[in-house]
Amino acid sequence: MATDTRKVVLGTLLLVASSAIILGTGQLGSGFPVWAASIAALGMAAGALFVGTSEDKRPV
Repeated sequence: MATDTRKVVLGTLLLVASSAIILGTGQLGSGFPVWAASIAALGMAAGALFVGTSEDKRPV
C-alpha cells in the first residue's frame, strides 16, 4: 500500500485553498468575482481527484 505523498499534499492544498476562496466569497458578498468561485470549484474537484488516486489501489 504505497501512497504518493506528493498527490496527497497537492490535493490537500488545492482543497484548502479552494474552500477558503468559496467560503470567503460567501462571507464577503461581492468581494470576489464570480469566476473566482468557479475556478475554486474546479480546484476542489482536482484536489479530491489527487487525494482519491494517491494510492496504488483502484480509486473509488
